[in-house]
Amino acid sequence: MTTGEAHPSVQASAPRSDLTAHAAPPGPPPQISPAVSVAVVEFDVATRERIISLLGDGVTPFNTLEELTSRLTGAMPVVAVLGPSCTGTDTLPMIERVNQQYPYVASVMVVSELSTGLLQQALRAGVRDVLALGGEAGALAHAVQRVAISLEVAAVAVPTAPPQAVSGEEVEAVNGKVYSVFSTKGGSGKSVLATSLATTLARRSELPVALVGADLQFGDVAVMLKLAPSHTIVDAVSALDRLDPAMLDSFLVAHEPSGLRVLPAPLEPAFADQVSAHDMTRIVDMLRTFCAFVVVDTPAYFNDVVLGLVETSDEVLLVAGMDIPNIKNVKIGLQTLRLLDTPTEKLHLVLNRANSKVKLEVSEVEKTLGMKAAALIPSDIAVPQSVNKGEPVVDFAPKSSVSKAIDEMADMVLPRQAKKKR
Repeated sequence: MTTGEAHPSVQASAPRSDLTAHAAPPGPPPQISPAVSVAVVEFDVATRERIISLLGDGVTPFNTLEELTSRLTGAMPVVAVLGPSCTGTDTLPMIERVNQQYPYVASVMVVSELSTGLLQQALRAGVRDVLALGGEAGALAHAVQRVAISLEVAAVAVPTAPPQAVSGEEVEAVNGKVYSVFSTKGGSGKSVLATSLATTLARRSELPVALVGADLQFGDVAVMLKLAPSHTIVDAVSALDRLDPAMLDSFLVAHEPSGLRVLPAPLEPAFADQVSAHDMTRIVDMLRTFCAFVVVDTPAYFNDVVLGLVETSDEVLLVAGMDIPNIKNVKIGLQTLRLLDTPTEKLHLVLNRANSKVKLEVSEVEKTLGMKAAALIPSDIAVPQSVNKGEPVVDFAPKSSVSKAIDEMADMVLPRQAKKKR
């Protein structure tokens, strides 16, 4: 953010006696790095001055949020302290847009009177903290300091120049294939198949293989692989304006046993709105430039992200379970995809728990759906055991019937004779 004033650095100062009856907390005031700018946005002059007095010198004042956004460049972390005039229903959506557009802008809201409803609305808009103006002395300055530290850490964590690939080698240019694993019904085993297929391909391929957690609200791939990711797809989206293959590779989490590289879903459902269909397809298309295969675990419903992934994918594995509600949803899903002119040849039916004794034959399902099953995955107790263990079933029980079936499914993508030497 560029202003006509000196670059702000904020420290708490003793508040004026006519503003609050509380004494300042003991000890030195919280210091904020000069690398982080602090802005106060409030239309009412007296209230704005009151907020600035609680923060100290070096704060840049703005009358409106529009005035602040006109000065943002996106290059410098900014803590925006939003006053009571920013709590209107017309302003909150703008706050949300600013938070999404500028990853290094974070907001703290100061309100005349704190209510549960207002708190919920502000947090949904992406506000980091909400405080009452007449609250405890020093609370606002400490809240701003906490947010500033998180912004500074995030700015350091995201590389500003293209880093080396995780392997220490330059990213090799390839034209990989994208396989989206999709189902129209939750609980079909979609994520289990996606993680197991991806790890199998990673063991066989000489080039990198990536797994993308595109179930943005409730993605499970990181849990199923027992990963503790330091980066998620939100980090890649935040750096999208300067993202290149080497930087994207640095965001991937390595699954050490298989060599698979994983771009997990956001850790919290609230971050799902920060990833658009355009963002997702751009990231997946970039992954295919240095990965031989990109396996995408999608959510179990249609939305813009799923439709964008279906369009950009080379193949779509449509997972169905052996029960009537599941098959009904898959049939509706197939009809939807056909209405959207999705090429039939890129859709492949995968029947999960195909050996279940549910008085439903595979041939009946194929006839109902109007397509032959490309793969039959049997029911196996090893599957829930492997999920609870945090291991792909192909690693947990490699000799099980389900692992053998997934191996055969992987043969359609990359035959076993092409397996790399390890």
